[in-house]
Amino acid sequence: MTPQEIQSIKQRFGIIGNAAALNYAIQVAAQVAPTDMTVLINGESGSGKESFSKIIHALSPRKHGQFIAINCGAIPEGTIDSELFGHEKGSFTGANDARKGYFEVTNGGTIFLDEIGEMPLGTQSRLLRVLENGEFIRVGSSKVQKTDVRVVAATNVNLLESVRNGRFREDLYYRLNTVPIAVPSLRERGEDIYLLFRKFTADFSEKHRVKPISLLPDAVQLLTRFRFPGNIRQLKNIAEQISVLEMERELNAAQLAKYLPAEQTSNLPMLLHAAGPEAHSGNASGYSERDLMYKILFDMRRDVTDLKKMVLELATGSHGRPHETQELLRQNSHLFAPTAAPTGFDNNQPATEYLLPSGQSSFTASPYGAEPTLNYADANDDQPVEDISHETEEETLSLDVKEREMILKALKKHGNKRKYAAHDLGISERTLYRKLKQYDLEQV
Repeated sequence: MTPQEIQSIKQRFGIIGNAAALNYAIQVAAQVAPTDMTVLINGESGSGKESFSKIIHALSPRKHGQFIAINCGAIPEGTIDSELFGHEKGSFTGANDARKGYFEVTNGGTIFLDEIGEMPLGTQSRLLRVLENGEFIRVGSSKVQKTDVRVVAATNVNLLESVRNGRFREDLYYRLNTVPIAVPSLRERGEDIYLLFRKFTADFSEKHRVKPISLLPDAVQLLTRFRFPGNIRQLKNIAEQISVLEMERELNAAQLAKYLPAEQTSNLPMLLHAAGPEAHSGNASGYSERDLMYKILFDMRRDVTDLKKMVLELATGSHGRPHETQELLRQNSHLFAPTAAPTGFDNNQPATEYLLPSGQSSFTASPYGAEPTLNYADANDDQPVEDISHETEEETLSLDVKEREMILKALKKHGNKRKYAAHDLGISERTLYRKLKQYDLEQV
């Protein structure tokens, strides 16, 4: 197709722009129009997909037939079958009369199904039958009817992703995608943004009887660099807003920026990507939930260590005497040294008892990092010391102990069936067997 022919189509359908991707999309639409092939138009919302469906219909042998554009996302799921295929009288509550559907009304014409990805699965089955055999059945009827309708569909979502998620039929996707047309977004069209802006402001100046808006070079640069998530629809709204509200008719970048909404960014937490060996061993998703849980547990362990220091200071009466506290911490430094992830603990290992200075109390520490039990017995103090042994002991933070408990729970839940227990734990059977051996649970 020659550039002159493409320009002629643009003028006929009011399409403005010279971007290469736009010209190619128009060329594909014009080439497929004379056939009866099903077309799937892909593009973001507001990028002008309906204009391409009109090109296909107007340049086809069906141009004298009816053209109907339907937004599948705007029709409730309970009535879309009736809208598309019709219904018989009394087929459902409120069906006081028989009604023809769009596929019956547009026989010999073209139906444009916009937002096809929002169509319910049940309706997708009916549509597939129309595309395959040209047959449909009204709601509440058993009579098969014929129709000769060309279907042009459009979507702003990734239909292949919807197929993988079970929200769209795979057979229907390949039936619709006979000829795909990709409509470029506005931010991909470069200088077309300013051309469209000038066209819109000229139209609105005539409509509202005001002087047209013009932009200084820095404002043009700002406009063409804006992302326009709403595409042409958003640009048109901004042009009308400026035409009506702006007192100055020649805008610089600072004045234009007031009408361009700040790009919204999300402050939600996100996972960081691994930069170590995991990133090169197939774990491209970054840190796993297990890694994050480790970090949380280590942070909790550090807080517990700080709490132990405070309890030890209060128990020995060294509070407020930093030199004595530092000496005490030095003598018991083995209790507070940071540790790596605990591995290979012996479940039968007895707790270790530590004596505090001056024989004031005994310090019993679990090998799994549990909260110590302080038994006060100060021989040099005649005053009774408050017994705090009734306080609830802190739950162990050992990852191995927790992992062992979770394995036991999973095995108990599934009646010692290791296959199902491994699936529930999110690990392979091989890993589960290795863990059972590690924790001496092979006989469980």
